[in-house]
Amino acid sequence: MIKLLFNYVFPLVLPTAAYLAWVWYYRKRAEALGGRPPEVTRGGLFWCLVLGLGLMIVTLLALAAMTGVGPGEGGYQSPRFEDGRIIPPKFN
Repeated sequence: MIKLLFNYVFPLVLPTAAYLAWVWYYRKRAEALGGRPPEVTRGGLFWCLVLGLGLMIVTLLALAAMTGVGPGEGGYQSPRFEDGRIIPPKFN
């Protein structure tokens, strides 16, 4: 579950959360100083989504390059039937 969060959810959500935190901070600052508060725009959210997808792609490429076994190494054990039970497949 943690691996799923770090590989897929955090890279997608982190830029949007940072953008919304930035807007929230500058709204509070504008209220205190009397300036014009910034707004959440579609363009800002779009670029957060694009940045999140790019960050997720970089994360997945880095994981593929730095972890796992090389091509031709390791083995796949197919599902089998033993003692009346189905043993699920696994990688060795």
